[in-house]
Amino acid sequence: MGKRSGFVAGVGRCRRRSARWLHRLVGAGAAVLTLLAAPLSAAPADSNPSPGPAAATLPQARPVPGGIARIDLGSAPKAPTVRFDDVPALVVGSPAAWTAIVGIPLSTKPGTAQVEVTRAGGATTRVPFRIDEHKYAEQRLKVAPGKVDLSPEDLARYQRERKHLATVSATRSNAVPASFRMLQPVPGPRSSSFGLRRFFNGKPRNPHSGMDIAAPTGTAVVAPAPGRVIDTGDYFFNGNTVWIDHGGGLLTMYCHLDSIAVRNGQAVTAGERIGTVGATGRVTGPHLHWSVSLNRAMVDPALFLD
Repeated sequence: MGKRSGFVAGVGRCRRRSARWLHRLVGAGAAVLTLLAAPLSAAPADSNPSPGPAAATLPQARPVPGGIARIDLGSAPKAPTVRFDDVPALVVGSPAAWTAIVGIPLSTKPGTAQVEVTRAGGATTRVPFRIDEHKYAEQRLKVAPGKVDLSPEDLARYQRERKHLATVSATRSNAVPASFRMLQPVPGPRSSSFGLRRFFNGKPRNPHSGMDIAAPTGTAVVAPAPGRVIDTGDYFFNGNTVWIDHGGGLLTMYCHLDSIAVRNGQAVTAGERIGTVGATGRVTGPHLHWSVSLNRAMVDPALFLD
């Protein structure tokens, strides 16, 4: 082998240049073959990356009160901004196709609605979409009178907490979620459905704005997706509570916890323990109340589960 190498080394410059040229040509051909073999959706390295998750990871579309609308915005060099009910909505996609992911409040009436779309340059249009009718179940519960008709002290506490929680729920960071697929935060049966209309001691209350998951006290509760803790506290109705910001106006809330294992500002990963199941606040037994908020609208958490 050493003799053969010496012989090649002794060949003139013309032979070496030809070999280098052939090597570059073969390398270029391999690169072309690699590019041709790549999926058609793959973008060149110097193109604008997609600022959002792939379509397969988007939440399920269910355009009903308490559901989610996925609205096609067409193509544009830059992502347009979208508002629904004067609240910023999340936009994902790429210059080839942008999509608005819009949370629909439970109080919204079925019928034709619209989003306000502002594109680069300032041009604003309104894009209509349909909100379908959906009938949620009803449930009647008996609880301690003090938990329904509040004392002056409890009412004052609730009003203070409501003002604070309104600020928390309006949190909107610029980051776009890497994926909208979430883990169920605690194993167990779902003891009541989202949107359930509840009557406490015969008096109607707002529809149930989350998913209740039955589990024994002390069961670990985990973050369903990456995010940042934006609030923890003990509240009159919700008990020990944690809020997580997942980016772009997507928030999650965990109530009635027995213990809290995270602090404000802490970054969490999917599956990381954030607390334990409990029975704090207004409850009839230990369980986790899990809420998902999108553009300040409480939407069905089931739309984010596989």
